[in-house]
Amino acid sequence: MSAPVKVALFQMTSGIDPLVNAAAIVDGARKAAGNGAAMLFTPEMCGLLDRNRARATAHIVAERDNPVLAAARDAARELGLWIDLGSLAILRDDGKWANRGFVLDPDGEIAARYDKIHMFDVDLASGETWRESAAYTPGEAVVTVETPVGRLGMAICYDIRFPALFEELGRRRCDAIRIPAAFTVPTGSSHWHLMQRARAVEASAWVISAAQGGSHEDGRETFGHSLVVDPWGEVIYDGGEGGSLGYAMIDPARTGDVRAQLPSLANKREIPRSAS
Repeated sequence: MSAPVKVALFQMTSGIDPLVNAAAIVDGARKAAGNGAAMLFTPEMCGLLDRNRARATAHIVAERDNPVLAAARDAARELGLWIDLGSLAILRDDGKWANRGFVLDPDGEIAARYDKIHMFDVDLASGETWRESAAYTPGEAVVTVETPVGRLGMAICYDIRFPALFEELGRRRCDAIRIPAAFTVPTGSSHWHLMQRARAVEASAWVISAAQGGSHEDGRETFGHSLVVDPWGEVIYDGGEGGSLGYAMIDPARTGDVRAQLPSLANKREIPRSAS
C-alpha cells in the first residue's frame, strides 16, 4: 500500500433476525462501493445480536450454513469490494460457539478468520451482567492478513483491554488493526475513545473500529462511536451515536512519519522478569 485508501465503517443497530441484518450489510456494501471505498468494516455480532441465547440458538449455525456470511461473500464478489465482517456467531465443528471475525476478498473468498480470544465476563455497577464464556469458546490464535490497508491485525471488542495482544500485533508490524465492537454504554462512555487511541499509539498503527450503536431488539443499548484513529492517536473519524455509514482515508505516509518520529517498535526491549 502506497497511496491513501478510502474505507467505509458501517455502524449498525443489529437485531435478532439474521436475514434483516444481512440485507443491511449488503445495502451498506453497495453504498460503500458506490462511494469509492476499497473496504467495508462492520461491527461485532453484525449478523445477530440477541442476548436471549435460547432464541438465538436456532440462528447460530456452521459457516457453510450462515446466511449473513453467504450474503456478504456474494456482495464482495459482485462489487469487487473487500469486506471485514466484524464478527458472527458461528457453530464450530465441535458443537461449541465462536465469536468469529472474517475478512473477505473481492472474489468473495475468506482471506482470514479470527476467533475472539478474551471473553466478556463482567458485573457492571449499572447492574448489567454479561457471561460471554457461558456460550462462546475463546480463540487461541493471533491473526493478521494483507488487505488494501496493508497488514491488518484482527481483534474484537473486549480484546482491546489486553495489551499483550496488541503488543504482538505491533511486533508483527501491522499497518492497521480492526477492533469491531458492541460496547455497552457505561464502559463505552468511560473507556472507548481512551483505549482505541492507546492501542493505535502503542502499535504505531491505524485503528479501524466499526461499532454497534443504539437501542436493540433484544433490549440492550450499545455505545456507537465507530472510530478511525491514526498512528499518532488522533481521531480522524467518529460515527457518533445510532446507525451510520461513514468514510475515512487511511494514509500510509502518516504511518511512516509517526514511526520515524517515535520508533517505539524498533526501540522495544524485552522486560526482565523478576525471580520473586
